[in-house]
Amino acid sequence: MTQVLLATGDLAMDREDYDESFVAAADTLRAADIVFGQLETSFAEKGVRAPQARHAVLARPDGAAALARAGFDCISMAGNHVLDWGNDAFFETKRHLEAAGIQVAGAGANIHEARKPARFTLPDDTRVAILAYSSILPMSYWADERRPGCAPMRAFTVYEQIEHDQPGTPPRTHTYPHREDLAAMEADIRSAKAEADVVVVSHHWGIHFVRAAIADYQRDVARAAIAAGADAILGGHAHILKGCEMIDGAPVFHSLCNFATDLRMDPAHAASKSFNEIRVLAEEWEPDFDSLYNFPKASRLSLVARLEIADGRITRSGFLPLYIDRDAVPRIVTPDDPRHDEVVDYMRAVTREAGLNAGYRVTPEMVELVEAQ
Repeated sequence: MTQVLLATGDLAMDREDYDESFVAAADTLRAADIVFGQLETSFAEKGVRAPQARHAVLARPDGAAALARAGFDCISMAGNHVLDWGNDAFFETKRHLEAAGIQVAGAGANIHEARKPARFTLPDDTRVAILAYSSILPMSYWADERRPGCAPMRAFTVYEQIEHDQPGTPPRTHTYPHREDLAAMEADIRSAKAEADVVVVSHHWGIHFVRAAIADYQRDVARAAIAAGADAILGGHAHILKGCEMIDGAPVFHSLCNFATDLRMDPAHAASKSFNEIRVLAEEWEPDFDSLYNFPKASRLSLVARLEIADGRITRSGFLPLYIDRDAVPRIVTPDDPRHDEVVDYMRAVTREAGLNAGYRVTPEMVELVEAQ
């Protein structure tokens, strides 16, 4: 018996009818055995915006029920928006998700709760555990022994001047994982693997908007997670697709891009210094004041990760190509649609540019990940 786990990119609905975001994909999601997504907003009546929050939308509480209706079973709250609206909104969001029947991973009242996995048992009795961490962390958004927040997988950055006799020239950038966070993640994975057959790890990480680039720390964390027992890694945050790789047979999706993510833009925002500092990172990013999806052009191309599970292990992995138009509704595209090849070709290109080893084979069920020869 083959069972299916689907994983989507970022979720941040900001519209009158939240169900509209899922009209084109809900049937596919509801047909899966487990559906996982990454939350980028808060579902709360009110909150106090944190001063370190850069882009923060306070969504209505009924957003949690909309996710459940769309088919989501597990939501990661481990990300850089987890405490945008303060502790009260954090706990209210978690309550709404759980009341809707959705398990929460990667966040809790303290670090011990944040590090606990979500657990599922599939129809063939395969046990699945899902852990979630974030490397994209405004100050104090991570949990500790007495503070709520998300499970951290922090990283450090060092800039090396390449030409020491040429002041002002671009540096070489090095990143490496926080040792204690890495050790905690490894311990979490080993503990989860002792009780589950399949362990899936979500990481909110990476370099947003910059084509193809994978930070050094991502490679280190991915290798460590799989060596500790992870069977698949799901990456979020970058808002564009990044390449995939296979490590010891385990799939690593470095970025799932976006799923149901609404982003409005007005002239004041488009003219702001903060937006234009980020805008230059992308290949092509033109504001569209009548659109619900103000992301770079490359963000139109997205995917849903698909893991096939049978007899206690992942037997195949791959993705369903998505296209997201100006209405911000994610639509699964099939091989007879030219946008399908556009997603696959983009994935092949950015995988090659990043020096990753995944290949992609189109099958009737999905675009399958294979290790390139």
